Amino acid sequence: MNFWQSMWSPIRSLWSGRQSSGVQSAGPDGYAEPAAMHVSEQTALQLSAVWACVRLISQCVASLPVVVYRKDGGGRVVDNGHWLAKLMMSRPNRYQTRFEFWEHMVSNLVLHGNAYAKIARTGFGVASLLPLNPLQTETRLSAGEVVHLFTMDGNVDAFASESVWHAKLNSELIVGRSPLQFGRNVIAIGQAADSSVTKIYKNGGKPSGVLSFDKLLKKEQRAEIRESFNSLTTGTDERLLVLELGAKFDPISMSPQDIELLASRKYQVDEIARWFGVPSILINQNEGSTTLGSSTGEIMAAFYKLNLRPYLEALENSMQTWLFTEEDRATHEVEFDFEALLRADTKSRFDTYRVGIASAVLTPDEARAREGLPPKAGGDRLLIQGAMIPVEDAGKVAPKTSTQSEEIVSGA
Repeated sequence: MNFWQSMWSPIRSLWSGRQSSGVQSAGPDGYAEPAAMHVSEQTALQLSAVWACVRLISQCVASLPVVVYRKDGGGRVVDNGHWLAKLMMSRPNRYQTRFEFWEHMVSNLVLHGNAYAKIARTGFGVASLLPLNPLQTETRLSAGEVVHLFTMDGNVDAFASESVWHAKLNSELIVGRSPLQFGRNVIAIGQAADSSVTKIYKNGGKPSGVLSFDKLLKKEQRAEIRESFNSLTTGTDERLLVLELGAKFDPISMSPQDIELLASRKYQVDEIARWFGVPSILINQNEGSTTLGSSTGEIMAAFYKLNLRPYLEALENSMQTWLFTEEDRATHEVEFDFEALLRADTKSRFDTYRVGIASAVLTPDEARAREGLPPKAGGDRLLIQGAMIPVEDAGKVAPKTSTQSEEIVSGA
């Protein structure tokens, strides 16, 4: 065996199907430090910053229309008669509305890096999509083929890759990396800070400490004194306590000011927002600065493009891969209508329509359709301003003026 054969042999065996078996984890192989607290989906979502990030991303995506296009020559047209368009306009399954389905799927993608849905097919396409919990789903390679193992009530169902719609982000070969698992330590610090604040308020803001006396006490006396003066450090009892016989109370725990608890909680909001790629100002963290823009509009536009766009691309590509047949992929495309999020104010939109119509890019009916208005007679024709003439013809022919496009757009 020569040198190049020896180099190629391990690579070839990996993809030959004989040795391409195993499982990949959505989490890290290990952690540099133990977490401050146990982190799970349920405990993480009790943090306001995590809840706000997941809610913002999932509901923004869920609010977008899903549009199916039919390829038509060099362009494409909307095909509302396609089976996927009909499914996305109604109920993807018998348990969820369209909005609830997408909110569920995107939440799984945000937290776990993976979103799964069981596909029920008919002769006309996909009849329903039922989400599968990523925590109950294990994705494996078996003889070079992807297999999904779903565990429920002690039973394990094995699904071939063609039977499951799998969307993933931050992907390894067959699974996505879980932000929840990789961000365990960051989220755990936030949980620990919340726990500390809860204990402080539960005890009425009282610090722990040492009650000392200038003489030796018996066991019974210690128990009696501990019971009598317990409210010094616990509970919300506001009684006035009198210390006798040289007794002295010395607090031994740091105050919230000493440990800068409030400042650390604000910093943790920024950390969690950064972990999920959300500008902290969008989850009501009004302190600090950002380089994404000077106005809220600029920040939101950057968030849509830099954060939401990758989610939409992952979902669109996975739909075309796992839901479409070969024939569908050759004739159709699916996209989220991202323009719904980028809609400008009324004046800006109408200025854009005016430029688009005057330059023969939009027809008046297309502009009206974007505003939810019905078409008008003659509005399906491309128009262009006729005032521009060669300079040598200036003064020879009076330019014709036309207000047709303005009349059609305005409905006159």
